[in-house]
Amino acid sequence: MYYPKVEINIKKIEHNVNRIVGLCKANDIDVAGVTKVFCGHPEITKAYINGGISYLADSRIENLIKLKEFKLPKILLRLPMISEVEKVVQYADMSLNSEIETIKALSKASIEMGTIHKIILMVDLGDLREGYFDETELYSATDEIIKLKGIELVGIGTNLTCYGGVIPSQENLGRLVKIAKNIEEKFNVDFEMISGGNSSSLHLLLKGVKLPDMNMLRLGESLVLGYETAYGNGIENTYNDAFQLVVEIIEIKEKPSLPIGEIGRDAFGKVPTFEDIGIRKRMIAAIGKQDVDFDTIIPLDEGIRILGGSSDHLLIDGTDSEVNYKVGDKLRFNLTYVGILRTMTSEYVKKNIIL
Repeated sequence: MYYPKVEINIKKIEHNVNRIVGLCKANDIDVAGVTKVFCGHPEITKAYINGGISYLADSRIENLIKLKEFKLPKILLRLPMISEVEKVVQYADMSLNSEIETIKALSKASIEMGTIHKIILMVDLGDLREGYFDETELYSATDEIIKLKGIELVGIGTNLTCYGGVIPSQENLGRLVKIAKNIEEKFNVDFEMISGGNSSSLHLLLKGVKLPDMNMLRLGESLVLGYETAYGNGIENTYNDAFQLVVEIIEIKEKPSLPIGEIGRDAFGKVPTFEDIGIRKRMIAAIGKQDVDFDTIIPLDEGIRILGGSSDHLLIDGTDSEVNYKVGDKLRFNLTYVGILRTMTSEYVKKNIIL
């Protein structure tokens, strides 16, 4: 068996998706399952579909290309680059947009391909990532968009918490709904969707807060880890360990806790600091910062402590563990969302699907 590896429990993921989709459906909200954290892996995508999602969504067109065999509508989440509009039209049914020049390029590509590409116009409600912040500019853009051929404006959306950490609320999401209604009345359009953000919006549904006219959420982190992302609270009856990292120990030695000699920069250009706590049992595992950020992995053995490492090595203090580890033994870690993202992206970490 090849190590390091990520073990992916398909049944747990499908269970999470079914549970959270059910919560959303009870509130008349469809779910776009975000596949970027696992790089569009087909087996995991099937678990999403079996769990009941209505759309597939990803920020990278490369991942949407992997998903072309699946029949669900596909959404490009990251604002399209003008240089990729042909691929966007070919492999995505719709995309999130906030720049009129890009939408014009999508229109041109759609006309050339003899198809219609759907547009979700993004509104910035204060998180200061993508979207129109000024409503006057938003309405002006809408006036141009509805005149373009090859393009259909099907809704508006927003993104919260990802950059500015702004928590979704009845007030800011209510503003999004109001803007949608204003556009529908002003331009005589009928939106298919009002997309109220990501997994951070789930905290409102979990509190029993109704979100009238909000009919789509773009969910990824909640589906794979079973928690809402506004406050990081777990969702009842879901799993947070569907993804686990397994690494192999390649060295075990008794060594000082304080390096000997003048301390300079480490392999990543930082000057490290150390505490002298005597001789410790130090273990090295075969995975490094090229594959994962060490602060995104959580040891299942509570007696071990992550010390740091380099691009290829993970250094661990195993002194307080009750396990008598040997070279060749394996260590298991739960993963945060970023940990899943990093390990699934690394070509050096094997992906082991558990059905």
